[in-house]
Amino acid sequence: MPRFSTSSIRNLCVVGNTGVGKTTLVEALLKHSGAIALSGSVEKGSTVSDFDSQEKVRLHSLNTSVMSFDASDMHFNVIDTPGLADFRGTTLSAMAAVETVAVVLDAQAGLDANALKLLERAHARGNERVIIINRIDADGVKLEAVMAQLTDALGGICLPLNLPSRGMTRVVDCFFTADSKFGTEISSVKVAHQQIIDQVVEVNPTVMEHYLEEGEAKLSTSELHDAFEQCLREGHLIPVLFTSARTGAGVAELFDVLVRLLPNPAEGNPPPFFKGPSKLSAASEGDASEGDASERPEQSVSVQIQADAHQHVVAHVFKVVNDAFVGKMCIFRIYQGTVKRDTQLFIGDGKKPFKIGHLYKLFGAKHVEIDEGIAGDICAVAKIDDIHYGDVLHDSHDEDHWHLMPLALPKAMFGLSVQPISRGHEQKLSSALQKLAEEDPSFHIEHHVELNETVLLGLGDLHLKVMLERLKARFQVEVKTAPPRIAYRETISLEAEGHHRHKKQTGGAGQFGEVSLRVRPLARGEGFRFVDATRGGTIPHNFMPAVEKGD
Repeated sequence: MPRFSTSSIRNLCVVGNTGVGKTTLVEALLKHSGAIALSGSVEKGSTVSDFDSQEKVRLHSLNTSVMSFDASDMHFNVIDTPGLADFRGTTLSAMAAVETVAVVLDAQAGLDANALKLLERAHARGNERVIIINRIDADGVKLEAVMAQLTDALGGICLPLNLPSRGMTRVVDCFFTADSKFGTEISSVKVAHQQIIDQVVEVNPTVMEHYLEEGEAKLSTSELHDAFEQCLREGHLIPVLFTSARTGAGVAELFDVLVRLLPNPAEGNPPPFFKGPSKLSAASEGDASEGDASERPEQSVSVQIQADAHQHVVAHVFKVVNDAFVGKMCIFRIYQGTVKRDTQLFIGDGKKPFKIGHLYKLFGAKHVEIDEGIAGDICAVAKIDDIHYGDVLHDSHDEDHWHLMPLALPKAMFGLSVQPISRGHEQKLSSALQKLAEEDPSFHIEHHVELNETVLLGLGDLHLKVMLERLKARFQVEVKTAPPRIAYRETISLEAEGHHRHKKQTGGAGQFGEVSLRVRPLARGEGFRFVDATRGGTIPHNFMPAVEKGD
């Protein structure tokens, strides 16, 4: 039996711009929960989530990292994500695997365009949203201005769940507490409490009626939680929390919110699964409406997933890692059912099952083997080469044609031509690039046949540079790079006629030939058209293919 139930699971994805302190905040949460003894440092390269050598050198997260741990009778899956726009594809993939997305802002910088875009994408996908204003103890912070920014951009649904106090050295609750003996740096506990209670109770008619008749004192903790969760699920509330990950201010209060208020997998919005003949391809961000992929084909229908451990297994692969020691590791979210060791699962529409020999939970770079994973949990399986990013795993043919609605990912616009430095390494290069492309849904490889050229496509110069570094460090493949070439083509622009007479006599049978040729341009896109206007067999029919080809 598992140590916990679906109702005890909390899945959280921490996102935001680069440099706002996401990794440090995750580290502070891990320490407060008891998952680690001491907080690591990004500068020293000792954090749990930034374990990759490239991340330690660059002092930035470059991969999504999953930390699973138990605390306060709960099981947490916290995903730390890159803030750099070049790695947005992996961030969006992780957001789709959780109920709650926490968007972290820097108290000095306020709301930035990247954070606003992430908030919009989370809402479009059905995620519950939380805003965390970090580094409240930084110099020159004006929290009133930051709150005004949030109100202007998102409306009155952004309300503080707690407030900084004592010179930004601590945070006081405003939801469960109607007043406080501590003064606050902005607003007041009483005002903030009334605002958020009014916002929460008005979405649920039953709770609203009870509140108006009996007053807030008669509302039960369960009623408040259910109304609060409904507000999050329907997008009527974005709680704002204040922290300083460096000093620990607000971290305990943030953890308390995770435990008491955020939704479990059974309470969150159901994922957009559909049943159809084939998996849809993802659209680019600019092409998709409301942040999702293009419309479903008419023959597909929506299907309902139940976060029930006793139903058929339905899971979705949202990340692939090609580990040098473990091999190919696929990280998946279990939406329904229970996955155990020795369970036989089907991949997508495949007819041949595979058996799970080893099931893992992840804690940064650590892989901990477990016996089973239940609905709502995030697990990993290794050494199954047939699994790819975006695959649906299931244990019954009833779900053969089930697919999760694809994400609208950023379009790869930056290209770089590559070729191996050493001759004979073309196959090794191709294999290594395919493995890298499996790990990042926004990294693509194209082979231009006309130019015999391999081109890498990414979201920016840094994206491609990091991929080339991984190519060398992990697969020992060095390449020469160049800008992609363009396959220029000539075409006919004007109508013209030509005539030539060939006459040769060197003794014996002579040679004689006469050619009349007329060319004219066709409309763009019509291609090439050959017209035989000869009469009476003046040119033998069997020569015509060679004439058309131009030999």
